[in-house]
Amino acid sequence: MSRRIFVGDIHGHYAGLMTLLEKIALNTDDQLYFVGDLIDRGPQSAEVVDYVITHQHPCVLGNHEQLLLDAFADDVLSGQALHAWLYSGGQSTLSSYNDDADLLMTHIEWLRSLPLYRDLGDIWLVHAGINPSLSLADQSIEEYCWIRDTFHNAPQPYFQDKLIVTGHTITFTFPDIKPGQIVSGPGWLDIDTGAYHPKSGWLTGVDIDNELVHQVNVFESTHRVRSLEEACSPFSGGRRRMMA
Repeated sequence: MSRRIFVGDIHGHYAGLMTLLEKIALNTDDQLYFVGDLIDRGPQSAEVVDYVITHQHPCVLGNHEQLLLDAFADDVLSGQALHAWLYSGGQSTLSSYNDDADLLMTHIEWLRSLPLYRDLGDIWLVHAGINPSLSLADQSIEEYCWIRDTFHNAPQPYFQDKLIVTGHTITFTFPDIKPGQIVSGPGWLDIDTGAYHPKSGWLTGVDIDNELVHQVNVFESTHRVRSLEEACSPFSGGRRRMMA
């Protein structure tokens, strides 16, 4: 039986991703999806992007990819946008290309092709979320790549027949959520467990159909598999903790 596996924000941790996929033991019929933020902060962003491109795994645009694209708008470096990207972890991404400008530009062209969301029928994959007060036609890249509290605090599901799977917001920033836990709310599931962050280090892959959560700690090289029920904590509303 084929599996649909959704991987949270990787942020350049290629070695951790390879360990996670080794533990998951992908079959040829399995479908692997990425929720964006492949790049920045971690040491091997170029390798992560190259892997996703080479294996043609579906991915959506994350806010860190958008920051890079803004910095290279029309292939001309923009000073203000470049500064914003570098400040947000872009320097480690640049370093991962080892001055290979051709490879960087090839990857940028691919990033420009990424959709803002993917509708898989029962799953709606998007990096950050949806503004609950807007129709789909009125949503923008700001909502899909950047939204947080407005989406998470919505009392009702946006879709009646779809689960929204997101990354973007590190789960331990929600009230009473421990590092490594994933978080659920009305009609949504957040799987960004903060792989790059020293407080966590957990990179998450969710086998949605078998309700299993595979995790690798990129700093400690540890691995665990838990049921979705065990790994997931509910969010009932409130303010998130701000990251240090």
